[in-house]
Amino acid sequence: MRGGWLAGFSIACLAAMGAPGARASDPDALWKIVSGACVPHQIDGGGGRPCALVDLAKGYVVLKDLVGATQFLVIPTTRLSGIESPALLAPGAMPYWSDAWAARSFVADRAGHPLARDEIGLAINSVAGRSQNQLHIHVDCIRADVRDALRAHQSAIGEAWATLPVTFEGHDYLARRLMDADLAESDPFRLLAEGVPRAGTDMGHETLVLTGAVFAGGEEGFILLADHADLATGDHGSGEELLDHACALARKAAE
Repeated sequence: MRGGWLAGFSIACLAAMGAPGARASDPDALWKIVSGACVPHQIDGGGGRPCALVDLAKGYVVLKDLVGATQFLVIPTTRLSGIESPALLAPGAMPYWSDAWAARSFVADRAGHPLARDEIGLAINSVAGRSQNQLHIHVDCIRADVRDALRAHQSAIGEAWATLPVTFEGHDYLARRLMDADLAESDPFRLLAEGVPRAGTDMGHETLVLTGAVFAGGEEGFILLADHADLATGDHGSGEELLDHACALARKAAE
């Protein structure tokens, strides 16, 4: 009985997230899926459904988002509201960005084609640009124009935060490079909070995007992008806007 009830409960939550009105009316839908279905199913030996992966030891799940063919979400199994959560900057904080980068394999599998480092993007939206009050990192293909722009300006992106010379959706982004091939030694949350003064005082209105990169000499790393929500100008701080939930890059590579 318990398994059947949880399965029905999970479907109801997923359906709610798929409908914009319902999604906005239940900001705890993601948390209900994680805590009410994925984790109990994993503990009971049911494979963690409807999540694609449940890692109880590291404290996160990977869930296929209903939006797009290739989009996945990496979600903590503990209650964390979002980018503003103090626990993300506490000593010993869980490496959610590293886990999200590892989850790119799910995107590639759904794309049906290998994806280069700079064809994958991870994003977390600001408090003003999200509909859910459980921290989640979007994992999907990066927009082709964003990839192309970052390639064109890669040499100008250093290891200190600076304004990117191009805008996306009319929004200015700060950018910096990160020389850490698998995020084993670096935490993007901390790099943002400690490197951008506005983030240190108002982390909740920041959005953070990460995409892979291969720098001169073949050294692998990442480019981090950050934007600050400004509702007066229509900027909700939604870095998810840089992702392509239709994954045009995979379609182009398959041609």
